[in-house]
Amino acid sequence: MLAIETKQLSKSFWKNNVVKQIDLQVEKGEILGFLGRNGAGKSTFINMLTGILPPSSGSYALLGVQGPNNAVKKEIGVMPDYSSLYGSMTALKHLRYLSEVSGKKVSQSRAMDVLQLVGLEAHANKKAGKFSFGMKKKLAIAQAIVHDPQLIFLDEPTSGLDAESVIQIHRLIQRLHQQGKTIFMTSHNLDEVEKICSRIAIMKDGKIRRVGTMDELRAYYQSTITVTMKHAPIAATDLATLEPWLKQVGAQLEMEASHFTIQVESEQKIAEIIRALGSYKIDIYRVDVDEPSLEEIFLEE
Repeated sequence: MLAIETKQLSKSFWKNNVVKQIDLQVEKGEILGFLGRNGAGKSTFINMLTGILPPSSGSYALLGVQGPNNAVKKEIGVMPDYSSLYGSMTALKHLRYLSEVSGKKVSQSRAMDVLQLVGLEAHANKKAGKFSFGMKKKLAIAQAIVHDPQLIFLDEPTSGLDAESVIQIHRLIQRLHQQGKTIFMTSHNLDEVEKICSRIAIMKDGKIRRVGTMDELRAYYQSTITVTMKHAPIAATDLATLEPWLKQVGAQLEMEASHFTIQVESEQKIAEIIRALGSYKIDIYRVDVDEPSLEEIFLEE
């Protein structure tokens, strides 16, 4: 079952095309990392899916229900901007009140359990106006999940949090994932996206340029692979024939006494090199493969 499906979804403001004919499918139960520079159209795209903005053209469905649809909103959680919190309302009252507004009123014990999940149980009766930035972010996450939704939108869930809180939120996201929840997450922390997201979509200039797993994105962007092999000493007679062969297999060969570095076009070439060294009875101690990071992939877009 698809948790999110868009067909040619577009949004224009006057003559400015902000979101341009997006086709996207998100499977139920996956964590999708949604990346894009400021101004790429991410917020507008999400605002259409969550019913804040009407599309100019195209269509979308959430949890198999054609949107916009008020009934399906009970199964959707959206992390609000922390500035939208009510300063005079306590954390506990926020969750009780907003869950009632969503149509799925929760008990006080459920609200306390959710505050514990985000690390705010000790501040349940403290007014949000006295919260730090990080505490407001945690309360916003709590609001998104308190009514036990099936589809959760998280906008920069860990920005501004200390390292311990980041780990806590990562564990919460992984726990929600294990429960079968679908999570649509934006983040500027590329390491975070690479670590916890099952797939990644990259948006630029109102269009989604690439969608895939990290391995799929790497495979697409990677024209050459840099390999370093640490090995046992090579006899001069063997080196005389091995070195010219390596130059034919790859490029940018740098030979040292105990290791060499080479650029190859595919993983198959790595296997060929290992077999060749084995035929010379040269022990291989270590193979290091330099792959592009998500940041390098993102910046290339």
